[in-house]
Amino acid sequence: MSDRCVLFFGDSFTAGAGDPTALGWVGRVAAACQPLTAYNLGVRGETSVQVAARWQGEAWPRLRGDAAHGVVFAVGANDACGDPADDDPPRVDPGHSAATLAELLEGAALMRLPAFVVGPVPVGEPHADGRVLALDDAFARLCGARGLPYAAVAPALSADPLWREEAHAGDGSHPAAAGYARLAELVLAGGFRDWLEAHVTG
Repeated sequence: MSDRCVLFFGDSFTAGAGDPTALGWVGRVAAACQPLTAYNLGVRGETSVQVAARWQGEAWPRLRGDAAHGVVFAVGANDACGDPADDDPPRVDPGHSAATLAELLEGAALMRLPAFVVGPVPVGEPHADGRVLALDDAFARLCGARGLPYAAVAPALSADPLWREEAHAGDGSHPAAAGYARLAELVLAGGFRDWLEAHVTG
């Protein structure tokens, strides 16, 4: 088997903010799928639009001719956030979020990069989390229409007391090690390993 490389683009949840083990869900998924080189390209606070503006420039230097590559997009949580005190609209309109995900997937196809999508996660604010669940549904339908794999994580995490307890004990949004372990389990259960074996192989 040639070297397998996967680029993970997203926000602070992709980066693993709040995890004292510094593994986050990306590190745990990578550990479960060895051999695999994982590039964690999560940036705290970024929306899907911000990820879309940077991802190709960061991807190209990491694409090697002697390796098989894939890309994971895990966006949307910050899109759904607003200021609950002022009842502000989301940072990104839901329709724009879906269009941006479509743009990300089209760009990956043009670069011949197999893509896997991880849905947005709850952020610990009821108004925003309602938007996260709606966005999760829209993303799932978009990926389904394109025949692309999608790991829906928001419904399970919204109902997970451990995720909520760790987030509450931290900064209100990000869990600690056990919460990220749960998120990694959901990504793996969502078909990540099957996608990797089928599409990121030499």
